Amino acid sequence: MFDSHWRDVAVIAELRAQRTAQPRSAGMTMVIDTGLGVAATADILEVAGDYIDLWKLSFGTSVFVRPAVLERKLELINARNILTCPGGTLFEAAILQHHCRVYMTRAVEVGFTAVEISDGTIELPAFRRQRVIDCARNEGLVVVTEVGKKDPNAQPPIAQLAEQALRDLDWGAHWVIVEGRESGISVGVYDGQGAVDAEALDTFARVLGDKIDRLIWEAPQKHQQTALIDRFGINVGLGNVAPEHVLALESLRLGLRFETLKPIADKLQLSGLWAPDQIEADVIGEATGSPATPSRVSPIFLTPTPPRKGRG
Repeated sequence: MFDSHWRDVAVIAELRAQRTAQPRSAGMTMVIDTGLGVAATADILEVAGDYIDLWKLSFGTSVFVRPAVLERKLELINARNILTCPGGTLFEAAILQHHCRVYMTRAVEVGFTAVEISDGTIELPAFRRQRVIDCARNEGLVVVTEVGKKDPNAQPPIAQLAEQALRDLDWGAHWVIVEGRESGISVGVYDGQGAVDAEALDTFARVLGDKIDRLIWEAPQKHQQTALIDRFGINVGLGNVAPEHVLALESLRLGLRFETLKPIADKLQLSGLWAPDQIEADVIGEATGSPATPSRVSPIFLTPTPPRKGRG
């Protein structure tokens, strides 16, 4: 149940009913962690843990954290049933020298519950990609793959990325990340200015069909998150979110920021359910015509009527 002092206030009450809850089958939020300490991690979990589904220790940063510290950190996150994984680049660095089983076994020993399998920097033929997915699953890890290249000058066709995502899901990946990097510029579905390519989104939607909810779009910029919410709804999977921005993203999803509240307000006004110049009843008694006491104060509105000229 959604527990908040504000749970019945404003549009959030209706939208919250549509928002998926943990454990989510859609609407994932993936945070990108580049070096939070144990105390900072605990603070984020206390405030925003209910809205985080996948915690990625990116850039191979877990390599540089003392084992005891890393283990305490992962224990905190895992206790909230949030998936934890090292970044895909660490996997790519490991697979250059070792059998995939070495990497997967080590990930389990350290305390990770998921792994990211990618080829954003290296080349990984399809048959090896499938074998690595099997390797991770055999170790009991949740498989999260990533499609796309990190080099802005070596971007594959969008249709190719979509088809690869579908194959990964068929091979056993639970989620597929669409590459966006930390900048959200000139990679994946983003152009050189970071704008979202609507045709690219349509291509993914066409190829993935009803599996589109299994994608996590790396979307580090707010306008990118807005565009993806507008296209796929509040339960779109979004990634590369800074831990301290998780609640801001949830506000964006649920119509509590300008970018998503404005369309809601415009729609309500057009339908007649919100009239800007409608007199607001200060108390229940004023709305019903019966006496009211201060304890019955309620910010309800009178029955909506067509907008009138002038002010009441």
